[in-house]
Amino acid sequence: MISTELKSDIMQKVIYELAESWNESGIEKGDTILLHSSLSGFLRKYRTKGIMVSPKDILDSLIIAAGKNGTLIFPTYNFEFTKGITFDIRNTRSETGVLSETARLHPDSVRTGHPLFSFAVIGYNKNIFEDLCNFSAFGEDSPFAKLLELGGKIAALDVAGENCMTFYHHVEEMEEAPNRYHKIFKGKYIDKYGNQHEREFNVYSRKIEEGVETDVKQMEEYLWSKGLYSGYRPGKGSCMHVIQAEKVYEEASKVIKEGRSQNMLYKINKKI
Repeated sequence: MISTELKSDIMQKVIYELAESWNESGIEKGDTILLHSSLSGFLRKYRTKGIMVSPKDILDSLIIAAGKNGTLIFPTYNFEFTKGITFDIRNTRSETGVLSETARLHPDSVRTGHPLFSFAVIGYNKNIFEDLCNFSAFGEDSPFAKLLELGGKIAALDVAGENCMTFYHHVEEMEEAPNRYHKIFKGKYIDKYGNQHEREFNVYSRKIEEGVETDVKQMEEYLWSKGLYSGYRPGKGSCMHVIQAEKVYEEASKVIKEGRSQNMLYKINKKI
């Protein structure tokens, strides 16, 4: 039987090996990184080898990879506010995976305030995001805009960009893409002090009545073809790929301005 102390040593080695793999995939010390993830397959790969890696281990490895001057941003989206359910910034759970929920519960994390598109932030620049309660989910007052201002990166761990790259919606709002419109959501909101208010928030929403469906696969393939991603696709190598947020904005805004966003950033479902 392996002793508890030896198990701890093994896990520490795994955590540092993971951190090294994140650095090799494009995360650098001091980076500000928005990180999307899907851990089910990734953790299963380790567990089939008898290594019981946990979401906390993954989070610890990311903190090491980013370093003491780095900042990690995790989506903690929750959509119950649209159904009339109160949003509590202290307690409403993340619906965007176990790693994001682990980050939300981390003792050093802060959470941004939009009830649908919030983020848990850990690290050097977390004070920039603390008390940020943006009215518009994707607008100039959003964490996406802060990420861009900070020269940040976007990383995806074992999930394809077409299934997670919410940053495109920031570009769409800033460039007034024709496939979306401003929609106001109202509801009950509990702030970090436990005070409840009636509040309203904006989401630049897709035009469902016109059959608009988000479909960014072609945009993602375009970014890969230009060599803008470092790292690996899901299921390959470290399973992480990384890109500069500025590059995503630059390429997506060009597509919108040139009138090419249909079939690059969205498609029309004729059945609707």
